[in-house]
Amino acid sequence: MSTNKLPLWSLAHALGVAVYVTLVALVMQNGAKIFGQMNNLLGPVTILMLFVVSATVTGALVLGKPVLLYLDGQKSEAVKMFGYTVGWLVVLVLASLLIQGLK
Repeated sequence: MSTNKLPLWSLAHALGVAVYVTLVALVMQNGAKIFGQMNNLLGPVTILMLFVVSATVTGALVLGKPVLLYLDGQKSEAVKMFGYTVGWLVVLVLASLLIQGLK
């Protein structure tokens, strides 16, 4: 992978994480409306399973490509892509905090 494309690819991965997290947050915020009250064991099990799936999806988006690059012998690019992705995630978190602070 070209080194100059790493920032754009990492931005795409970070935006993928942001979109996924937003969708999960919307489902969680409206869970009672969508699914009704869950007063049995199924509610906590569902939340924990969602947590596991979310960790897997976000982990794949953040670590998937860097691991593949690393295993392909492109160690420098792998570290850069990981750093760029984490950097973009920090920027997105700061932007979210800024937007929340303006309201």
